[in-house]
Amino acid sequence: MQLIDTHCHLNDRDAFPIVGMAVNEAMAAGVARMIVVGVDTASSERAVSLAEEFTELYAAVGWHPNHASDYRAGELPTIRTLLAHPKVVALGEIGLDFYRDHASRADQFECLSGQLDLAVETGKPVVFHCRDAYDELLTVLESRPAHKYLFHCFAGSVDAARRGIALGGWFGVDGPVTYKSSGPLRDVLATLPRDRIVIETDSPWMAPIPYRGQRNKPAWVTEVNKGLAEALGLSDEDCAQLTTSNALAFFGDMGVV
Repeated sequence: MQLIDTHCHLNDRDAFPIVGMAVNEAMAAGVARMIVVGVDTASSERAVSLAEEFTELYAAVGWHPNHASDYRAGELPTIRTLLAHPKVVALGEIGLDFYRDHASRADQFECLSGQLDLAVETGKPVVFHCRDAYDELLTVLESRPAHKYLFHCFAGSVDAARRGIALGGWFGVDGPVTYKSSGPLRDVLATLPRDRIVIETDSPWMAPIPYRGQRNKPAWVTEVNKGLAEALGLSDEDCAQLTTSNALAFFGDMGVV
């Protein structure tokens, strides 16, 4: 099987002091590509630097809503420049987070709006972080021109999924698909168009069963694949083929043969 971890944070220096070790472990597990995601300018720059260093890594760059209090419109030229890099495949992760209180809603909406305009300008697909704010985020997107969107770590309701599908959205699946308590999530995932689902780890967070509670890593996207396969009634091999094909359709070929 050939897998793609579409969302990880190998740019987190504390969690991954030796990035090459995590990359090698992932490759040994059958993970062909990993997308390293930025949350502000510094982490986005590091994501691009790692993508330059490792063939297997690509990058997404942008400002996370939890960092929106530090965001200023003056950050956009740097993000625009990074988006032009040949190994940057998306703008993200951006969005809204009303679960945590790291940034005001006004700051989050300002940060989101500027980056959505940048996505239209550059034509780059967008990776969203959304927590306890699906209605608000989807309302914003429904008022804008159609674009290529991926809802990272999707945990919304059936209605949120329906609205995301109507926007042509894609959906990221993470470690929680393997949790015993996630029956409702698995039920929602079963309603999604199968050609719009990708897998991810969000490393170093949300490790899947049987590693829950440990520091997550891209190699364990294999367990996410197993959990999704069970939820969709597929074999592990068919699920891997499906999600890898979907990832390449969303992000581009990334040099995968």
